[in-house]
Amino acid sequence: MLTEAEAILIQQALSQRVIRHDELPRPVRVIAGTDVEYDKHSDQIAGAIVLLDADTKAVLEVATHVMRAPFPYIPGLFSFREMPALLAAYQQLRRQPDVIICDGHGLAHPRRFGLACHLGVELDIPTIGCGKTRFIGRYEGPDPERGASAPLLDEATDEVLGLVLRTQTGINPLFVSVGHRVSLATAAQLVLAMSEAVRLPETTRQADKYAREALLAAIG
Repeated sequence: MLTEAEAILIQQALSQRVIRHDELPRPVRVIAGTDVEYDKHSDQIAGAIVLLDADTKAVLEVATHVMRAPFPYIPGLFSFREMPALLAAYQQLRRQPDVIICDGHGLAHPRRFGLACHLGVELDIPTIGCGKTRFIGRYEGPDPERGASAPLLDEATDEVLGLVLRTQTGINPLFVSVGHRVSLATAAQLVLAMSEAVRLPETTRQADKYAREALLAAIG
């Protein structure tokens, strides 16, 4: 198993390969969501990747994988804990999505290499980080209306790490950041488009559902 220091060195090296501009198909037709579910009573985890039609939001394909967590719970190193299950699920897919919205951060990470960056670089596919809560950075706002956003800034340098995006009026925002081969503006546009009815994008909602079902089926 990797040590914490070895994992950090890997992040620092691979972060140099992240592409921060758009390199994705136009229009986006198939969009994926990822989620990893944890069993509270064991070290079992379930990774799920769900492919959706970008226009209708219909589920096109689902792949899951259940396994023992291969890495301990260390903040900032979640990708080493969650990636193996997601990669195993991805290998089962019959088609490749145009872009993946990850339930986790991308550049909004201390080493600018969260789960969305790691998965994107590993698969060489466009990815977006979409976190439910802030990991690092400071922000003011955004306004309460759906579609409003505010920059997420590094507390020391004011570097833009991502956008704090309001997907539903009056509801807590999401934290969107570049993963790989997607610009921040496009990332926010796609997350908002996939969040028509509720706070979370439909990609995340569906991936969460299927990850939970897979875990329950595995542990009984």
